[in-house]
Amino acid sequence: MKFQLNPLASDILISIYVVVTLFFRFKLENNTEVSYLNSIVMGAAFVVILWALIKLKVLNPNWFGLFNKKSN
Repeated sequence: MKFQLNPLASDILISIYVVVTLFFRFKLENNTEVSYLNSIVMGAAFVVILWALIKLKVLNPNWFGLFNKKSN
């Protein structure tokens, strides 16, 4: 049995994750002398983690219903 979140919980978790990681990156840049390249690499790493969770079907985003699938 695989751990999966429903679409609404996935959307909320992804939104919180994005806001927290952006806050973390901006706070780190202001408090320390982090170059922009390091910040971009950190951001890419955070995106890769999110992408991997979606690919493994742990997160099942519905994008808050913006992209509805057509049913036949």
